[in-house]
Amino acid sequence: MNKLVIIIFLFISTISFGQRNQDWEKINTLKVAFITEKLSLSSKEAQEFWPVYNDYQEKRNALRKKGHQEIKNKIKDADTLSEKEAEKLLALHMQIEEEEEVLDNDFLKKVSKVISAKKTLLLLRSEEEFKRQLMKQYRQNKGGR
Repeated sequence: MNKLVIIIFLFISTISFGQRNQDWEKINTLKVAFITEKLSLSSKEAQEFWPVYNDYQEKRNALRKKGHQEIKNKIKDADTLSEKEAEKLLALHMQIEEEEEVLDNDFLKKVSKVISAKKTLLLLRSEEEFKRQLMKQYRQNKGGR
């Protein structure tokens, strides 16, 4: 386990954050290895788990791209928005948040049919742990430049 963490951080430290697509592919590869290690999936569980997880990730990414970029761009100009435009933007933000919540809940229902409830909780913890480690490494690399 410690070897995997060290490998992940060495690998992440070599990532140049200017190459976005390649970086995300590398990060996703590391995330898969990290989750696989943490969940200790059997081969049967892995065969059933990864298609459900990958489908969820694709839908989540599509949802984020759908609205967040538009919202992000318009929020930059929040000072110049009319009240009506601001209300529309806020409504869009809340709609996307609700869609994400529905997607998350659907995923948890599906994945808990494939792996145990305990492993589902370990998955949630592992994803958060991976994000924390990734951000820590990013801050260290950014600060070291």
